[in-house]
Parts: sequence; structure tokens; C-alpha cells
Amino acid sequence: MKRLLLWSLVLCTTGVFAQNFQGKAYYQSKTTVDMDSWGRQGREMSAEQKKRVQEMMKSYLEKVYVLDFTQTASTYKEEDKIEAPGRGGGFGRMMMGSFSPGKQYKDVKKGMIMESKEFFGKKFLIKDTLQKLEWKMEGETKQIGKYLCFKATALKKVDELDFNAMRPKKQKDDKDKTPEERKKDSIKAADDPFSQVDIPKEILVTAWYTLDIPISQGPGEFWGLPGLILEVNAYRTTVLCSKIVMNPGEKEIIEEPTKGEEVTRKEYNEIVMNKMKEMREMYRGRGRGGRGRGRG
Repeated sequence: MKRLLLWSLVLCTTGVFAQNFQGKAYYQSKTTVDMDSWGRQGREMSAEQKKRVQEMMKSYLEKVYVLDFTQTASTYKEEDKIEAPGRGGGFGRMMMGSFSPGKQYKDVKKGMIMESKEFFGKKFLIKDTLQKLEWKMEGETKQIGKYLCFKATALKKVDELDFNAMRPKKQKDDKDKTPEERKKDSIKAADDPFSQVDIPKEILVTAWYTLDIPISQGPGEFWGLPGLILEVNAYRTTVLCSKIVMNPGEKEIIEEPTKGEEVTRKEYNEIVMNKMKEMREMYRGRGRGGRGRGRG
């Protein structure tokens, strides 16, 4: 009965929207980090130290995105902002940028998603089919701004380079390890940082969507509900819509991107992982060379 009522509302609301309408939605994304889960190092941090680390990571953990949408297509990108002085490049920042989403184009009619990325000065165009989530309508409602929203949940497969889903691997505390075990762990962490983290195969996603805007769109790769998704909770990340503008005066051009080498998500991940391995080998070689020169 609830589902029948829901689809009746969809049919009624859909007729109100013209075929050529366009909208713009602003989303605030925030990812939380539990530093106590980092092992002894994290647990022994003072409150002030944790605060400083969180402030340093703020630009990665708190972002504002803009979704420009029509009934079938959308673009989703981080809002342009001016970087603070002294927060320029660097290898670490470049690598973190490779884990953050680039500008995304979604076409729900074609079931296709494209993402523009730049990695080590080279432009890529990542093209894949949209992951179809099996949404379960939960029957709960809440108000987000002026919009009545309905709750839906689904299990979502996690990308192997999804920084927001990474969590420290459970290991023995250092005090319980032998000196040999500590040495092996240190070498392994230097050789492969990903050996120190776990990435779940899938996570539970909770979405809140509104029938007032009856389109199957949402932030990032989320879609597939009978109304615009205004909030998403996925593992440690919450994405919440803060403002919607219907038929804005200056409309964004929503079209498929064309610049960059076209690759699949799997191919792009392999490129990133291989480059990280190459950089580790290079820096390790430099370290050995430096030590050798010091002895001479």
C-alpha cells in the first residue's frame, strides 16, 4: 500500500516538470576520522594533537560539491575555491588528489558515468556503467529544508581506492610484538602502505530523497530513486544538500566530457597503484643511495 501511494505521488509530481527544466543543488560532504583506531600512535595523541591533525586533513574531509541536473543527465564537481597560502603541491597532496573524485558526468538513461581526472600531469576520462543499487524503501520520512524526504537503504560495492572507506587493519599492539615482528611490520608498511588498511567489500548506504523533484539523480554515483537524493550516509561520509536552485539564470552546460585518455575504473586504479609502487621504489632507492654516500 505504501509503495502504491509512493508511485502515485511520483506520477502526479512528474507532470509538473517541463521536459527542458534544469536545476542546481549544493552539497556539503563531511568524512569523520576515528584516530583512536590508528593503534597506539592514535590513542596516545593528546586532544590538541588530534585537533591539529583534523585541521590539516580538513580540506580532504570537508568539501562542497555542486550538482547540475536535468531529468536524465547531470554533472557533479567540487566547488571552486582559493587555496590558502602554503598549501600548495607536494607528492602527498598529489596522491590524495588522485583518491578524490573529479568532475563526474552521469546519464541515467544510458546507465553511464564518466569522470575527468588528472594524475601526474596526464588527463584521464574514466568511463563505466552506473552501479545499480537495489534500494529498499524504508517508509520513514524527515524534512530537509523545505523538502519532505523519504528514506531508502542499499548495499553498495566499494571501489578499491575509495579513501573515505579505508580503515586501519586490526593488528597486534606494538607492545605485544617481538622486535623482529616490529621490524617486519615497519618494512612492510614502507613497501606497501595499503597493507596497513582494510577496505570493506561493500557498505550500507542510507539515502533521503524528495518526490518534489522527481528525477533519478543524486550526488556522485548515487542515483536510482524516484526523486532527487538530498542526503547520503555511506560508512564515515555524510553528503547533505544545503541549497537547491531550479532553472537558474546561468545554466551549466551538461554534456559528456571528451578530453583525456579513456579508461575504465579498473584500468585507472591499476595506473594509480603502479605509479605509487614506482614512486616508493624510487624514494627507497634514493634513501639507500644517501646512506651509502654518508658512509663514504
